[in-house]
Amino acid sequence: MPEYAPELIAGGFAVEIADAELLHHWLDLADLAHVLVLRERAVVPVDAAARLLDALLACHRESPAAIGYDPARGEIYNCREDWLVARIGDDAGWLHAGRPRREAVRIALRLRLRRDVLDLLDATAGLVEALGEQAGRHTQTWMAEQTYLQHAQPSTFGHYLLAFAHAALRDLERLEDSFAWLNRSPGGAGGVNGSRLTGDRERIAALLGFDGVIEHTRDAMWQTDGYIALLSAVASLATTCAKLAEDLEIWASQEFDYVRLADGHTRSSVLMPQKRNPYALTMVRGEAGVLIGRLAGMLAVVKTPSARSDNLIFAYGEVPRAVDLAVRQVALMAGVVAGLEANAGRMYEALESGFSQAADLAEHLMLTVGIDYRTAYRIVGAAVRRAAAAGLRGVDLTGKLLAAAALEVSGADHGLSDVDVAAALDPRAIVSSRSTRGGAEPSVVARMAADAVAAGRRAVARVAARREGLDAAEAALLAEAERPARR
Repeated sequence: MPEYAPELIAGGFAVEIADAELLHHWLDLADLAHVLVLRERAVVPVDAAARLLDALLACHRESPAAIGYDPARGEIYNCREDWLVARIGDDAGWLHAGRPRREAVRIALRLRLRRDVLDLLDATAGLVEALGEQAGRHTQTWMAEQTYLQHAQPSTFGHYLLAFAHAALRDLERLEDSFAWLNRSPGGAGGVNGSRLTGDRERIAALLGFDGVIEHTRDAMWQTDGYIALLSAVASLATTCAKLAEDLEIWASQEFDYVRLADGHTRSSVLMPQKRNPYALTMVRGEAGVLIGRLAGMLAVVKTPSARSDNLIFAYGEVPRAVDLAVRQVALMAGVVAGLEANAGRMYEALESGFSQAADLAEHLMLTVGIDYRTAYRIVGAAVRRAAAAGLRGVDLTGKLLAAAALEVSGADHGLSDVDVAAALDPRAIVSSRSTRGGAEPSVVARMAADAVAAGRRAVARVAARREGLDAAEAALLAEAERPARR
């Protein structure tokens, strides 16, 4: 074994070895498939292949700790080779035929991430279901929708929640695209220009349950764009959760009191008995920041010239850890949503106390009096200022107040004193008028909520089918490696 400088061990190999636990299981599968193909093509003698397969199966049964991944012995692949050599001697050397170490690890990373992404798809589908189910319960929980944290227009809590369900569904689509990218095999690519020993690359892909191969052999070894796309999808999903968490943290405050988090998602202050801190939401928001950083870090390391180790060497640990953190973040957000309680009374009280009907009132004046919208907008704006100064609410506006405001704005009252504005000021009536596709009218929201729940459940079923396929491929690979007929 070479004598490595201690600083290389600490600053180099130890960094790689930290990823051994993440890749160990998947390296076993990559190695088994490679040896099976070499045996089928008579590259490796039958007896040597049998001994090597037995050793790899034994390695597969061991934990990473038992293999002895030690940075003093080099990186992950070197440590595995030492373990194999100690058991079967030179027969371990057949494993290198037609394949550099990078190919084994590239395959292992994809095998690992396929499973990780399925876990994240499952969690995302769960979030969509939770949002859809809550939205379905709150189709008539009236609230003042907000922009810039200010009252905008009357809506419902259900309609608000569905905006996040649709965002999460788009994130789910991006993750499914990433799964499809991961599910292509780089196996059989050789150094950079292919390998004459491994033959049909489709055979390795089939043994490992891939949908096909990456066409270009050099690209197969060094492509990084798919990992950037995956981390981008992860960061997008994380920020979807963080936006919702930010809103809920504000709305759970005493000042708003719109929602209450389940006790299991809060943490008490050790000093102030009255405080229930929204700890779950704090973690969701902080985890989004970390995941954005992981994306930025990956972009920074892959900008180097092509065919350099640092293009991908840090991805072996950073990408699986990012996906794992995202799984936990999204599952936490789904739990928060499922356990959320809405204070419908307080929401309606806040809605009625403001002037979120203003835009609808301006439209009403335009349609009933025949003035242009900009003039109607200015009249209503002046009336709102007068009413607020007098301590009135939006529902308290009258035709007389509007007529006085019109005189101020345009020098004419436009006959507004006699205009009935009651329907235009009723928040429930306003929301009920929003029956266009995607609108806030309760029956429209109910349909969208049911669609979201159904979409989440379909995604769960797709994940289950894919897992079943991967499980079957792994079981078949291990069975082939263990088959007595190979001896």
